[in-house]
Amino acid sequence: MNIDMIRAAATRIAGHARVTPLLSSPFLDKIAGRPVFVKAECLQHTGSFKFRGGWSAVSALTPEERAAGVIAFSSGNHAQGVTMAARAHDAPVVIIMPTDAPAVKIANTRALGAEVVLYDRVKESREDIGAKIATERGLSLIRPYDNPQVIAGQGTTGLEIATQAAALDVTEAQVLVCCGGGGLTSGIALALAAEAPAMRVHTCEPEGFDDVARSLAAGTIQSNTKASGSICDAIVTPQPGDLTFPIMQAHCGPGYAVSDDDCLRAMALAFERLRIVVEPGGAAALAAALFHSDKDTPVIAVTTGGNVDKAMFNRALETLQ
Repeated sequence: MNIDMIRAAATRIAGHARVTPLLSSPFLDKIAGRPVFVKAECLQHTGSFKFRGGWSAVSALTPEERAAGVIAFSSGNHAQGVTMAARAHDAPVVIIMPTDAPAVKIANTRALGAEVVLYDRVKESREDIGAKIATERGLSLIRPYDNPQVIAGQGTTGLEIATQAAALDVTEAQVLVCCGGGGLTSGIALALAAEAPAMRVHTCEPEGFDDVARSLAAGTIQSNTKASGSICDAIVTPQPGDLTFPIMQAHCGPGYAVSDDDCLRAMALAFERLRIVVEPGGAAALAAALFHSDKDTPVIAVTTGGNVDKAMFNRALETLQ
């Protein structure tokens, strides 16, 4: 992985992915005690940054590989990103999703044209299911984070952050990223190392599922002891990726862990002050920026997704009362 792959992905993605805005609010600055900027990837196609990696990976396949079809596993956001990209390239797509994924994500993935295969994330292995179907049908497996072209696509977010921040005369900042397996985090970290080296990336994860933060602290890959139990489903993964972890080791600072309640409050404030809809896992970075602030430099929080169902969003809004 290198910056040239990210720049190449940016060329392929141009005109297809949205250039998402960098938002701010004096009310959020006051809560955090420092300037807060929000990179609103919840406004990306399919409601998540995952469209970038999906397009990058699908567009990098050969015509023959695309014609055969692709397969991916995801709790919803990678599923929708890969599906939309695959359908735009006339590629058949199979998506393996956990049975406890939000119903809206399962429904949207099917509506976009994917064949959805459900599995029990506690009892079954999505990797084993994916490998079996891929072999039987001759499909190209697009992993959600441990795929160089996926990482390259996610890294285009970092290129945009560098350009947008520079336009605001912000060259030094903490960059907080909601982190599951580390595809977005590692891509942004690589991009900023080349384009804005005074910015330092930090991972943000749910309490009890902070495998990346623990791995960075230990210097070796650590796993979570459980597979579910947080409302932040989008960033609950077993452990960092084999490709992503060395990149994060080289370029990221210590990680943050945030509570589900912190994420609900951040969701509510994002709606109240920025008028954007963010899902729990997509709000982890903003939660860390607002409620775990320990620096006086500007902070850039990436709100990674907005695919939240009505009941969960109402639960978040109730924290404003």
